[in-house]
Amino acid sequence: MAEVKLSFGFVVVLYVFMAARLCYTDNSRSSGSHENVEVQKLLNSLNKPAVKSIKSSDGDIMDCVRISDQPAFDHPLLKNHTIKMRPVYHPNPVDDNKVSSMVNATADRHSSSSITQLWHSNGKCPKGTIPIRRTKKEDILRASSVDSYGKKKSFIGKSSLVDVELGVTDGHEYAVASTKTGQFYGSKSALNLWNPKVQESNEFSLTQTWVVGGTYDTGLNTIEAGWQVYQRLYGDTKTRLFIYWTSDGYQKTGCYNLCSGFIQTNNKYAIGGSLSPTSETDGTQQELTILIWKDNAGGGDWWMQLNGETIGYWPSSLFTHLRKSASMIQWGGEIINTRSQGRHTTTQMGSGQFPKLWYRKASYIRKIETVDQSNALRTAEVSTYHEQNCYDILTRNTTDNFWGTHFFYGGPGRNPNCP
Repeated sequence: MAEVKLSFGFVVVLYVFMAARLCYTDNSRSSGSHENVEVQKLLNSLNKPAVKSIKSSDGDIMDCVRISDQPAFDHPLLKNHTIKMRPVYHPNPVDDNKVSSMVNATADRHSSSSITQLWHSNGKCPKGTIPIRRTKKEDILRASSVDSYGKKKSFIGKSSLVDVELGVTDGHEYAVASTKTGQFYGSKSALNLWNPKVQESNEFSLTQTWVVGGTYDTGLNTIEAGWQVYQRLYGDTKTRLFIYWTSDGYQKTGCYNLCSGFIQTNNKYAIGGSLSPTSETDGTQQELTILIWKDNAGGGDWWMQLNGETIGYWPSSLFTHLRKSASMIQWGGEIINTRSQGRHTTTQMGSGQFPKLWYRKASYIRKIETVDQSNALRTAEVSTYHEQNCYDILTRNTTDNFWGTHFFYGGPGRNPNCP
């Protein structure tokens, strides 16, 4: 009798165990199936039908997509948007290539703007299309979730961009120059291009310009553009062109590169594509000249130009504060420090060298200008901020036509004075 009861009890326990296991397996399959559906849904929204596809030697695939089919128009505010192929007004009549050739003795023979993207060697996108870097399933799976793919973390409770962008918040560290608060209608600068070493795959190193409107309390607006190394986002350690925007302090709007909003009109540059060549220590210095300006004569949209070529625009309707003007402009470097193993990261900013080493060793941003209400370019007056002992920044104002207002910045991260 005791044996029967024991056997019966064992059967009951076994049944409960198997039922629980089957339930867990079914739930896991259901969860995995749901994730696959969400991943595929996002891939479908980002990867539009291509007229032509070009494989790059760096592993990227560039899809040439009709301008009218790009992801920008998935944004609800742009469903009936009429595409503008060029701005009405351009604030800078100067030829960038001529300016770049007017170098002083220090810079002579060591500066170049001959930047290209590797996929160019295998073809070009036809007129009426734009190149879009194809998003792969593994790109999305590297993110912490499908919803977070390509997005920055929101910073709730901050009163202004300075609180976040000029402080150590969740591992973000900076060396930046900023204007005072005022009214600005654009920014122009030449960003020295490097390929810094990044310690962890979930860390990044970037150099960019920020066009800022409002505060966190009132719904921060930003337009951002520059270059970055970010393995979690791109799957490699190449230096890549990027853009970003938000109209609510990084909470629900905006993302890197491909999300709906920015309308690209240029068929040469792929946002998110790798940039080549990069600068060499004691050798040729490469740079990107980025101009972002508000075309008040053409509806108030914010246009972007890269090395003299118009890339596209952010429609004014995306924003609140930036519909009128920007309140601040910033330029500089940013890294993520995850403090792996409890120590400061060795992720480099800029060239990885401190700014005191100066030209052809340290990274720089030069010819820093802002656009005023009359659409004239003005030499910027800036103040600076940096992570002491880990990264640094040194700024100068000169009358030299090549340098203008400029600064050197960056550093190696972990060092004897930055444990």
